[in-house]
Amino acid sequence: MSRSRFLSAAILAVFMTTPGVALSQTTAPAAQVAAQGDLMDTLRLSGKFTTLVAGIDATNLAGLLKSNANLTVFAPTDAAFAAMPAADLNALKADKAAMQKFVLHHVVNAPFLSTRIKGAKGPIPSGAGDAILLDGSDEAGTLKVDGATIIQADLKTASGLLQIVDRVLIPGQGAVEPTPPAAIAQP
Repeated sequence: MSRSRFLSAAILAVFMTTPGVALSQTTAPAAQVAAQGDLMDTLRLSGKFTTLVAGIDATNLAGLLKSNANLTVFAPTDAAFAAMPAADLNALKADKAAMQKFVLHHVVNAPFLSTRIKGAKGPIPSGAGDAILLDGSDEAGTLKVDGATIIQADLKTASGLLQIVDRVLIPGQGAVEPTPPAAIAQP
């Protein structure tokens, strides 16, 4: 074995046996959520949406998400809720009507596949009666909803579609005028 190969093998062995040392600067992608029945079953069984599920349960919206086949839920993960100011989350938990409106702001009464968002930007009505801004106009292909990034798109469940987002949607945070190339086509 040549000296350079030997040194490379020795360095690799040190990295592999040293705790906390990574071989590259990149991190492994988060495990994808898999559809497991309807919207509620998928959210519950994944273990990544406990805060959202608690809000849905507290506001008696679970039946809606189980029975309506044409819904899209922009589902923030527990990590997204952890990034939310604790005082804001506590205020929602203390006010059932505000929590219900908050949860319904994450729901759209139509299937919105990522292909409908790509290349377009514009508002769509949420289940709360306000607007959500979808934005697929980024040249890199990043899909946004009220400023949050869709981190897993188009998860089809037995009762609707999940678009998993990296932060909670706050009404009014994504509200800007639609810009070219196209507005979002309404169903």
